[in-house]
Amino acid sequence: MRMPTSTSTTSFTSRATTAQRLRHGLLNALVFGLCYPVANLLAQQQGIGRNVATAWDAHIAFVPWMVLPYMFSGVFFVGSFAVVGSLDALRVLSQRLLLATVLACLVFVLVPLRFSFERPELTSALWAPLYALLGVVDQPYNQLPSLHVAYCCIFWLAWRPLCATWATRWALFLTLGLVSVATLFTYQHHVLDVLAGAALGAACVALVRPRRQTPWVALYYALGAGVVVVLGMAWWPGWLTAYCAASLLLVAQAYARGDANFLHKTRGRFAWWAWLFYAPYLLGYRLTWLAVQWRERKNPPCAEVAPGLWVGRRLSQAQAQQLPPGCTVVDLANELSETPALRNTRYHHVPLLDLVPPSATDVQRVLAIVHDALQSGHPVYLHCAMGYSRSRQMASAYLAQNPQAGCPS
Repeated sequence: MRMPTSTSTTSFTSRATTAQRLRHGLLNALVFGLCYPVANLLAQQQGIGRNVATAWDAHIAFVPWMVLPYMFSGVFFVGSFAVVGSLDALRVLSQRLLLATVLACLVFVLVPLRFSFERPELTSALWAPLYALLGVVDQPYNQLPSLHVAYCCIFWLAWRPLCATWATRWALFLTLGLVSVATLFTYQHHVLDVLAGAALGAACVALVRPRRQTPWVALYYALGAGVVVVLGMAWWPGWLTAYCAASLLLVAQAYARGDANFLHKTRGRFAWWAWLFYAPYLLGYRLTWLAVQWRERKNPPCAEVAPGLWVGRRLSQAQAQQLPPGCTVVDLANELSETPALRNTRYHHVPLLDLVPPSATDVQRVLAIVHDALQSGHPVYLHCAMGYSRSRQMASAYLAQNPQAGCPS
């Protein structure tokens, strides 16, 4: 039987759904909407005056109409999530933008800068309102690297597949180039900011590659650590910010090396040191599980997908009492402790990383436990944390290997 050890080739070319586009777009908007203004606020509160102006900048004229291409970046930002075709292209776009946003904002809060020139006074009824609007959403801080320019590098690769002719490719290139240089002529950025933005965009493109075999969950945890640093510098004590960021980086490292047993859960419980190092991660999953319990409160927490094989999420104490007597428990969740009522039964823990395809070895190990228990006449409860992915995947693999057992409900 072919094991689900990796993302299939068709997932690279399958078209992204509207819901997936909205999720990625909203995630990027949320991260930008949180981090960028906070970085501006921190620089403003500190009264930052240093800059990276060079002799070249003194020769750059202020061109009022360049505010139009400057603000067109927002159209590209929103439109990019609509124009990319495949799910893999959507993932690449989203991760590149997230990486650029978080890295830039980390630089903004760690090395804050201010634009050194004052704009000429605007009296035009056409341009003055646009620059007033620009002043509301952007401040003379958040300078190096220019996120506008970094985004344009990413937009180029997202939109280029739509350009079937050399003329349309050149039109796209010139448009994005105009958006980039507009940062200079609107007196938003200095030359070094633009060069650093181009370098950041190129780095994000190089780091996030298409057609990866795994979702690269480690990146999201690393980016989460970056977001914690940016937001924590504004509102949290320094020690708490450092602790939460370091904890998330440890989780990112575990995902990067594929270590599903990094928490070393034993007999369904975590040691004290696991809570010490990973409390933000463990508490986050616990809160998510409670939210799922509430959202699914009108639905059964588990279902019998084949005679004797029950599949679902981690159960509460009361829900665990509803399982058949003598049940063998197969716990796939490495991020939640097991329900106390189930720790003293025929308990097996096979940790699998959430959102990561399991290895063939792990699949066979789970299937062997399920098969042996059912052959011995014991019912089996197969569960992960929320009951949405890992447990269903293992149940599907078992039913595919044993079609005579029944069909998933």
